[in-house]
Amino acid sequence: MKRPWARTVLDNGLQVVVVEAPGAPLAEVRLVVPYALTDPHQASVRELLAARLGTGSTTRDRQAVTDRTADLGAELSTVVTADQLLLSASVLSGGLPGTLELLGDLLVRPAYRDLPPAPATAGPRPAGPRTTLRRAVLTHAFGPHPLAAEPAPPAPVTQDDLYALHRRAVVPAGSVLLVMTGDDPDRVQGLVAEHLGPWAGGPSGLTLPPFGRAVPTPGRPALQHPGAGQALLLTAGPAVPSTDPGHAALHLAQLVLGGHASSRLTRRLRERHALAYAVSAALRENAAGTWLEIECAGAPGTADRLAAEAADVLRVLAEDGPTPQETERARRYAAGFTRFALATRAEEASALAGFAARGVDVDWLPAYADAVGDVTHAQVKAAARNFMPPEKTLLATLDDDQEGTNR
Repeated sequence: MKRPWARTVLDNGLQVVVVEAPGAPLAEVRLVVPYALTDPHQASVRELLAARLGTGSTTRDRQAVTDRTADLGAELSTVVTADQLLLSASVLSGGLPGTLELLGDLLVRPAYRDLPPAPATAGPRPAGPRTTLRRAVLTHAFGPHPLAAEPAPPAPVTQDDLYALHRRAVVPAGSVLLVMTGDDPDRVQGLVAEHLGPWAGGPSGLTLPPFGRAVPTPGRPALQHPGAGQALLLTAGPAVPSTDPGHAALHLAQLVLGGHASSRLTRRLRERHALAYAVSAALRENAAGTWLEIECAGAPGTADRLAAEAADVLRVLAEDGPTPQETERARRYAAGFTRFALATRAEEASALAGFAARGVDVDWLPAYADAVGDVTHAQVKAAARNFMPPEKTLLATLDDDQEGTNR
């Protein structure tokens, strides 16, 4: 459902979005901060700061924060993605002013106490097979990029390191605060300005740069990873971002390809040939770019077969398109998933905060449901024809069977 909302910008650069939810017993608060790992040597301090942010300030230790949170009837959590730090709070409506005061205290007067012991000197942590394959795919498809870079070995982190990164990265300019509440929007704006107005700094610059190539370079790299215990397939094909008018049609074509239990990849790789125990296709999107991805996992020694079967599914779908029945099934699935994404106010607030952080109107998802309903079968066929030919797709495999990966 579409909700009334308003967006303002505080003097410190913080974007504030207030979404009205009349009668809601809980207020949802989401703070989205740019937090990309642009420097591999910052991996250790970035990870530790995210774990400790929200646990203390110069006026409250960990126990005091815990007690205050309980008094307010609130829950606080922090999540880090490839390019963002998301701090979430759910609180009884009457506790919203106190929660904003607590949030401002943690952001303006952070304290990083009782750091864990420094790790023993060690070399780089060996990457697992999935990480190894993903880095190879992104590098081959789009060129060198922070998303595909290997992080530096774990390093000692000092309090000075944490405070320096906090001053650089946890800043208002470039960040977005979304509040979903039944309270008066003007009152909420005033509370945010009061408690987060003193927060200063930024922009941080910790944003993902765009890929060197907007369209992935096709190919067929084959990696060996002794001891992987499985065969993996990962692809990168062309796509368009969610704000593009053609995205809805591509989304439906992607669902036909591998987005649900009766998709073509699932029927071919799991049900017909029993080649894969995990099959999916998804549209990946972040600040770096957008791509169509297939991911499959099967028994060791089957990597080449996985790639060949997936390429054939892509070829047939690109040449012939989905059937009208497949298009309608995908349309119903997309509509249901949209409703599911907004099923609770907590999920809705997180989704809307993500849209706001990308500069998209917060009512984009309800409007997208209408857009999916308006897509014609011919448009879905055209999307499959334009984006799914295997010759436009990078198909990469990883296997630990020597014979199965030699070409």
